[in-house]
This record gives sequence, C-alpha cells and structure tokens, in this order.
Amino acid sequence: MTTSRTRRETYEEGLSVRKAVLGAEHVERSLANVSDFARPVQELVTEYCWGAVWTRPGLERKTRSLLNLAMLTALNRGHELGVHVKGAVTNGCSREEIQEALLQTAIYVGVPAALESFRIAERALAELDAEA
Repeated sequence: MTTSRTRRETYEEGLSVRKAVLGAEHVERSLANVSDFARPVQELVTEYCWGAVWTRPGLERKTRSLLNLAMLTALNRGHELGVHVKGAVTNGCSREEIQEALLQTAIYVGVPAALESFRIAERALAELDAEA
C-alpha cells in the first residue's frame, strides 16, 4: 500500500534522511551557503533523491550507498564520491565493502575512474579517522 505524501512532507523526510546519511552539519552548511540561483536544485535533490527514493523500502541504506559509490565512480563525480564514502560508513558499510565496490566498478567502468575513486575514498576515510 502506497502512502500519499505532500511535496513538503517528502522534502522534510528527504532532509531528515540526507542529514542522517551525510551528516547534519554538512547538509546545513550546504543549504546555508546555497545561492538563490542554486536553491531550486538543492530543493529538488532533497525532495526527490533523498525524500522520494532514499525513503523507499526496497533497498537498505547500506546497499544504496554502495550503488552510489559505483555510479559516482562511473560518472567521475569526485566531490560527491567523497561525501558519499563518508555516508556509506554512516550507513554501516565497512572499509572492505567500500573497497570491493570500487574494485567491482573498476572492472565494469574502467581503471582510470576507479584509481581516482580510490584516491578520493582514501582521503575521505582519513578525514573520518581524523574526526574520530
């Protein structure tokens, strides 16, 4: 049974998930620093990506995180990859699982993309260690 939510409810649920995965401080800083021009895309991402998709029951957050790492590697989206490596750890992914997802991606996407992703992931993990 599908529950009907308003766009505002979907946005609020998305904001909650986004903060839980990426860290409230990171999300609040991103939203506080967004320009009027970029605000609509931040709202779109929060509502649809985080609210409409990440809240679905079909996949656990851990699985969604590993999929994101592979897709961001394939698309060569380094900044977002670093953010999502940290989110993957928050969602219960081990360093070994992150490593395996990136190795799997290397075979199907290409070694140059995977090499860059390993560098970004290692830097993000080091930042987590430094924060701990």
